[in-house]
Amino acid sequence: MSSTLDRLRRLQSLRTKRSSGQSPEPTLHSKLENVDAAGLQDEHAPLEALVPGTEVETACGMCYVSERRFPLDEVRGSRPLDAVLAQRPTGFAHLYPAARLDEDFDFARAAFLDTETTGLGGGAGVFAFMVGVGVFETGPDEQSAFVVRQYFTRHPGEEPALLEAVSDLLQRRESMVTFNGRTFDVPLLRGRYRLNRHLLPGGKERPHLLFNDAPHLDLLHPARRLWQKRLQSCALANLEREILNHQRTVADVPGSEIPMLYQQFLLTGRAGPIQRIFYHNLEDIVSMVALAEQVCRHYSDPGASVDSGELTALELASLGRTYEQAERLADAERAYRRALELSTDRGAQADVFFRLGRLLKRQERWTEAAEVWQQWLSTVPGPDPQPYVELAKFCEWQTKDLEQAEMWTSWALHNLSNTPGRHAFSHEVPELEHRLRRIQKKRQGDHRNAAS
Repeated sequence: MSSTLDRLRRLQSLRTKRSSGQSPEPTLHSKLENVDAAGLQDEHAPLEALVPGTEVETACGMCYVSERRFPLDEVRGSRPLDAVLAQRPTGFAHLYPAARLDEDFDFARAAFLDTETTGLGGGAGVFAFMVGVGVFETGPDEQSAFVVRQYFTRHPGEEPALLEAVSDLLQRRESMVTFNGRTFDVPLLRGRYRLNRHLLPGGKERPHLLFNDAPHLDLLHPARRLWQKRLQSCALANLEREILNHQRTVADVPGSEIPMLYQQFLLTGRAGPIQRIFYHNLEDIVSMVALAEQVCRHYSDPGASVDSGELTALELASLGRTYEQAERLADAERAYRRALELSTDRGAQADVFFRLGRLLKRQERWTEAAEVWQQWLSTVPGPDPQPYVELAKFCEWQTKDLEQAEMWTSWALHNLSNTPGRHAFSHEVPELEHRLRRIQKKRQGDHRNAAS
């Protein structure tokens, strides 16, 4: 292993370093925004020529850092980047109590983090050769911006320097935002800090955002709750296209290819494909800002989200379930009713009718619940006995109309015996038959009592 590192270090020493007196170059993002396929083939150019950045010296050595500043009014999705600063993740905080997403969570003090690694799995041999961190900050010119810093190891020997530099930045932040970071990025980085602890100043496990149960918003989970029923995939790139209406350029690279491209860079020293990894990582981080704004806004501002027209029926139904779990019953009802107005899918309609009826039932709003159940059976034809059973219960126990209760139960049995596909509900037949016999017996008892 040491001989390999020596060769890599010698290879690195042969590369052209960016001099301090050199005039500023175009940013990586501007270089790649309109690049064509041919422009990505300059494999022999040194890293510094392809990815503008600087060498950063730490107590553990050197690593390479590329920095990109985005103005606050830059739009990603439908809103400027700074729109997220007005949001809080409290609308879904109850779903993830360990994440500590309380009222004090402030995106202005958060670190948006994403890693690129030498492998897609775990293990001691997998490390993060790039760590991108985006933060809102004010520069020396007093201009606020969203700043993304991408820390890169030109060879594995620079990993301790990368970890030290990343730690210095994260120590100044109070919370973290990732996409699938709770499962992947954070455990990986935590393991690398522990493994390199003897090389880091003080030998401490750090930074605190990784080790002290700091507030951590992992966007994957609330995004799945909101959009998974409509989208086949809730991968970040797909959410970019479908939710943010953002399309990456040809400069991007599939995440599955990134470990291989880095290994090729280590073996050949050719940095051409590395610029694509920088672009990929940069896009991930900026899109997390826009995605965080949308997720928080939809969960926290139900009125605006329901009426804005941004959400489909499936997404409104998902919101309704989340509001109901949080005991925000009025918000849940509003979302469910709007979902029914928009929905044309019978399966989705049945699910919302069920949830809305149950919501009204638990509030003992019996008449309104009965109206929903009747709308359900008239809107969604089929053998599903659920709305008939609910109406039978309503008539038996609330209005005391046993004749109507018997009618609804008989109707449910009739549908099951005469509708193709009834096998899906065949297990409910014995229960319906038992309910019918019991209601008929009660009716007979009532007739005898009336006659006597």
